[in-house]
Amino acid sequence: MDIEFAFEKQVIKTLSDLGIPIVLITRKNRPIYSECENPISIGVDMFGREQYLERRTAYQWQKMRENAGADGVLLEAVSGFRSFDYQRKLIERKLAAGLSVDEIICVSAPPGYSEHHTGRALDISTPECPPVTEEFELTSAFLWLRQRGKDFGFQMTYPKDNQFGVIYEPWHWMYYDNVA
Repeated sequence: MDIEFAFEKQVIKTLSDLGIPIVLITRKNRPIYSECENPISIGVDMFGREQYLERRTAYQWQKMRENAGADGVLLEAVSGFRSFDYQRKLIERKLAAGLSVDEIICVSAPPGYSEHHTGRALDISTPECPPVTEEFELTSAFLWLRQRGKDFGFQMTYPKDNQFGVIYEPWHWMYYDNVA
């Protein structure tokens, strides 16, 4: 059986198990993302948890972080690679807490649809504000990322009113391998 087809079947079954109608995802044109096979450590995040990224992304993250630091801006990792199973457990916890599917999918991607699976997505913060809050857009770190992130291949995926129906996430950046 084709690996891609098998993964898509796993995604569809998992959505069904979680009670997430696939139409809620497909009508927003959310792509399916496979898991990174060999993520590497980038050290600990701002909470002391070890984080992982895809190899080239990890290199560009370290380079970007060093350049930001040289400009007086501290970038901190909040969350990098997330496995399919981790994402499923995240959704299960939110369902158990009483959140509706509609509430959940605009703040957390269902398993199979998270950019974090690729090892190329990174939630970023700075000591200037609490992590994963819109307040991040008011920081020097966000301003620096808006001006310089593309120099290292990083782009913010979920701007205001994005096509995927995801809330505005100024902290969520994806590496697109578009640098030399």
